[in-house]
Amino acid sequence: YALSNALESQKMIITPASDGKESLEILRKNPDFDLILMDIMMPEMDGYEAMKRIRMDLKMIQIPILALTAKAMAGDRDKCIEAGASDYITKPVDMNKLLSLMRVWVSK
Repeated sequence: YALSNALESQKMIITPASDGKESLEILRKNPDFDLILMDIMMPEMDGYEAMKRIRMDLKMIQIPILALTAKAMAGDRDKCIEAGASDYITKPVDMNKLLSLMRVWVSK
């Protein structure tokens, strides 16, 4: 919620999903998003699986996906990229870094 509030204060329109399964349902109904922020640690369907399905099942290849993870383990970035993330950022999120990353990916 804190991240949503921070992004909304930057005049961004946020559509939250409580887990990977819900994110897929939202994207099936409305694929018109500029960017996806994907939390890796979610119930029901984790971010890795959700990103794979967004890329493969929904065929959403062009939309940037930024993976967010609380666990900064060796190899996490590579695992996120392999699952379909465009880029990766760790929690706690540095808002300046996140906004900069978002600008880079949305402008591509």
